[in-house]
Amino acid sequence: MPPAQAGRPMGPVWRMQESGTTAGLRGIDAVDGTVAWASGTGGTVLRTTDGGEHWTKCATPDAATDGVTLDFRGVQAWDAKTAVVMASGPGDKSRLYKTTDGCETWKLAFKNPDKDGFWDSLRFDKLAGDAGLGTQGILIGDPLDGKFQIFRSSDRGVTWRRWGGKESDQEGGDKELQAGAKKGEALFAASNESLSLWSGDRFIFVTGGVSGARLTYSDEGVLCNELGWGCTISFSNLGLPTLPSGPSSGAFAIASKDFHHYFPLRLMVVGGDYAKPDQALGTSVFLSSRDGAHTPFTSYFDAITPTKPPHGYRSAVQWSEALRVWIAVGTNGSDESRDDGKTWQPLDDGNWNALSLPFVVGPNGRIARLNAGVLPAGKQ
Repeated sequence: MPPAQAGRPMGPVWRMQESGTTAGLRGIDAVDGTVAWASGTGGTVLRTTDGGEHWTKCATPDAATDGVTLDFRGVQAWDAKTAVVMASGPGDKSRLYKTTDGCETWKLAFKNPDKDGFWDSLRFDKLAGDAGLGTQGILIGDPLDGKFQIFRSSDRGVTWRRWGGKESDQEGGDKELQAGAKKGEALFAASNESLSLWSGDRFIFVTGGVSGARLTYSDEGVLCNELGWGCTISFSNLGLPTLPSGPSSGAFAIASKDFHHYFPLRLMVVGGDYAKPDQALGTSVFLSSRDGAHTPFTSYFDAITPTKPPHGYRSAVQWSEALRVWIAVGTNGSDESRDDGKTWQPLDDGNWNALSLPFVVGPNGRIARLNAGVLPAGKQ
């Protein structure tokens, strides 16, 4: 437990809950403070409808065949009945399953068509306020032949198509270009947070590897926005040189402060080196776009690197509007920042993988809920 701070109640920041499993958990999605879904190794999917007082183990997708061999690294949920889980693995071990009956049954929605592919992150757009998830989904995997493998859905994950063709056959329809990758560049499937949707089906993802850390965002031309012409949806890149490079290093997660706003973008990126979990240098950077245009294509980002970074590698991060605080978690604990990443304060020394407030998950079935009374609402 971190030392007590003036004016802050004593007590654990994270209150442990009984998950009923020893699976390694990397997927977590809180619909609200009452309903949440978690996922992990061994074909494990969990659900709570009472704020985590009880976690119920769901039916295993494809249990009669190879479901117990799947590693569910990501989950996205609309309510207590409807969710999609993403399995990450080589080739067709990367899959999506959907349930509409509270995880009593699952339907295979999509199987990786690339025999050498590996899926890393699945996200659906978030609606303004507390309206939950929308219909647009993006699925992204490691690069093949120099291009990231990206798929999209517009019907809550029922059907999927590969990114990189014509959006519409009609004259003036949108066209999509593919996202290129550097040699040795990859995504990390540590927490299902290397990808973020920021306006409808516009998205951003972060990478790492021996080529260094980067941020890539899908982009429209200015003429598309201002004149209503057919759009060419391409990609722009931003290097993140303050984050480390190496096979186990880079950017692991990205979160937005205003996920339902088109512009400006205020983003927190966290990462580091998962092989060196106690190394604090190069574990976060805050990015804020600024210019007078309507699209990041003509903008640039101000980067804030911390004078006091998180106290180790971080695989997940989220902004809490209610508490006015960033929270980041990793395998050696969690931290908070109330000044957009200029300084971070340690919260605990637990072992965590992924975050969807108020819940956090980790290895060996670890699930906890944020003790909000220990983190009173701040001012910013």
